[in-house]
Amino acid sequence: MDVKLKINDVEVSAQKGEYLLDVARKAGFEIPSLCHHEAVRPIGSCRVCLVEVVAGGKTSLTTSCNYVVEPGIEVTTDSELIHKMRAVNLELLLARAPGARRVRDLAARYGVSRPRFAPVDDNWLPNCILCELCVRVCEHQGHSALSTLGRGDQKKIGLPFNRPAESCVGCGACYSVCPTECILMKETRTNRTIWGQTFDFVPCKECGAPVITEKHRDFAIKNQELPENYYDLCEACKQAAASKRFASVAW
Repeated sequence: MDVKLKINDVEVSAQKGEYLLDVARKAGFEIPSLCHHEAVRPIGSCRVCLVEVVAGGKTSLTTSCNYVVEPGIEVTTDSELIHKMRAVNLELLLARAPGARRVRDLAARYGVSRPRFAPVDDNWLPNCILCELCVRVCEHQGHSALSTLGRGDQKKIGLPFNRPAESCVGCGACYSVCPTECILMKETRTNRTIWGQTFDFVPCKECGAPVITEKHRDFAIKNQELPENYYDLCEACKQAAASKRFASVAW
């Protein structure tokens, strides 16, 4: 059943259970965020996606990433108050991640060039903003090799029990979703090193390019019931082989 709502005075349809940020973006409205990814559960950590929502005659300022749409609500995606609060939140994030290009660029858009708050000197993972995207995507992939450690101002992202997790397969998903590029990963043609472990790559049998880590391959084949030779070729060689088969059939 469709849910009808208004965003910036424009009527928008959404599906029951959808989150406001996803609905707004699909409708073409820009709302910034740093901790959001549509594949994982939202937690409203960075608080950059703040919007104003009028529901039941009451106006509230709320994070849009974890706000489930309701019939008849009216949403404003930018206002003087929203702009001010986003700027304050970005100041706080900039103190944690002064070297993060994405945070700096977004802060500059909101008029923040130099935060009033002192940099966090004891950040265990430099430039980490505690968005937990890495933890959430790792859990979503079925590995749970990362965790939040501690609470309050002692909170950090790291390895469970502070040692390399056996469940890590070296997939690099955490690295790819990190908004501040604070996760360290090193690659050669034969292996990848991340979170204190080195994983050997499966080479493409056609061109020799790295395809996937051996541990990730074994995990994927077992859990997704894929054929044993599924990762024998890289994507480029798979496409080339498919093109050759298509050409031979066409002739």
